[in-house]
Amino acid sequence: MTSERTLVVLRHGKSDWSGGEPDLDRPLADRGRRQVPRAGRWLAARLPGIDLVVVSPAARARATWELVAAELDESPEVIVDDRLYAASGDSLVRLVRSWPDELHRVVLVGHNPGLEDLVETFAQRWVPMPTSALAVLEIDGPWSSAGPETAELRESGRPPT
Repeated sequence: MTSERTLVVLRHGKSDWSGGEPDLDRPLADRGRRQVPRAGRWLAARLPGIDLVVVSPAARARATWELVAAELDESPEVIVDDRLYAASGDSLVRLVRSWPDELHRVVLVGHNPGLEDLVETFAQRWVPMPTSALAVLEIDGPWSSAGPETAELRESGRPPT
């Protein structure tokens, strides 16, 4: 059994501001619906066996995961966690460090600036997280020790077409 864990940070797809909905209810825009499945295909090809997906309750984040999940061969467990909505980087770090060690591959679907702050904390450099972007971090050791000493940024950016 490996002590390495994989954290995939996924920013929700581009949202639609035209309807005047409250922020929590804002849907994905057409561009978001086009881009997000690429992230799903990328995950399906490179990171099978996802143990858990933790998703913000925002409509755009939940819709992002639904489009990503449609591209996967297996359906991992999904938890909608209110703590991801408007979360700071520090609170996301605490969340990651609270996960049980039997989880080896976790996807976190949320929002900026918290996601960029989380990735920057672990990678020790700023990594842009535009809509539909992924950052893949390898954590050497238990989740409770996740941090700059144990994390390595493996990939980041929007998956290509």
